Amino acid sequence: MVIPAAAHELRPCRIAGILAVLLAAGGLPAFGEAPAKIGRPVRVASISFSERPLDKVVDIVDREAARGTDLIVLPETWTGHAAPETLEGKTITTIGALAKKYNTYIVCPIDRKDGGRRYNSAVLIDRRGRVAGVYDKVFPYWSEFDFTPPVDIGTKVPVFETDFGRLGFAICFDVNFPEVWQALADQGAELVVWPSAYSAGTSLQAHAINHQYYIVTSTLRADCLVYDITGQQLLYEKSKDVNVSRITLDLDRGIYHQNFNIEGRDKLLKEHAEDLTQEQWLELEQWFVLRAKRPGVSARELARQYGLEELRHYVDRSRQGINKRRGAPIGESSATRPG
Repeated sequence: MVIPAAAHELRPCRIAGILAVLLAAGGLPAFGEAPAKIGRPVRVASISFSERPLDKVVDIVDREAARGTDLIVLPETWTGHAAPETLEGKTITTIGALAKKYNTYIVCPIDRKDGGRRYNSAVLIDRRGRVAGVYDKVFPYWSEFDFTPPVDIGTKVPVFETDFGRLGFAICFDVNFPEVWQALADQGAELVVWPSAYSAGTSLQAHAINHQYYIVTSTLRADCLVYDITGQQLLYEKSKDVNVSRITLDLDRGIYHQNFNIEGRDKLLKEHAEDLTQEQWLELEQWFVLRAKRPGVSARELARQYGLEELRHYVDRSRQGINKRRGAPIGESSATRPG
């Protein structure tokens, strides 16, 4: 289930489609209320703006967190580059206190100091206000090497376990490098947060399509994009000053190719008609999406029990199996073949 909070700002056709999904799911909760526990919902608030003082950002985060959320996302290096900070510095400590106060995760990107090194980092703060993980940008933009000291290059693309699902990060210029997004998929990322200085647009859509995870942005351009596991654009909102976008995403929705799955799907839908539904059939792609219909049911777990293979796993298995037959991955040397 995907619930944009600012439905009043959407086009009439979008509103009709959203309401249809909500009615099927059992109604429209207010954003600040705990959503019905159908599937695996996560309430996300993306707060986007250009550089501004910490106290001003604290006021914004405090106000939005008070409305109820599971994850707040802030833009890339929003504190600026004049004074890199450690994880024990004022920014992370202050934002961490808000995460604890409102029992929410917060993604707080900073220009990070680590000993004698400097990183462009996305810091994950958990519901207790503690640092739960750090991602260091693996493809800094060229101007970042001109800083004193220059930004160091990250070496890992981690995925973090949260109480709502598997969360990954990429930052700004990372959007141009498919290996970053493949690494996130290989580790089972279900939601990828992309803090950035710019908007990227369809570059991000390509990654959502290829890897079937949600992507949520927060930018210094005061805008937010959200892409579905199908690659569909779920949300685009932009403001002149501070943009706040809110959306609820169901991480239990699963996407499947029709290959080898139709018989199992039909049996599943027949035997569990009250438990889950085929939410979408994408005819051109030959994909379908399953989601739970009632609390206590996992559509993805039921699908596994019936032998359905999720699209990402199907493609990965196919890649490995065909490369094995070839003798090497594409682009690498392999045994000489006739002709």
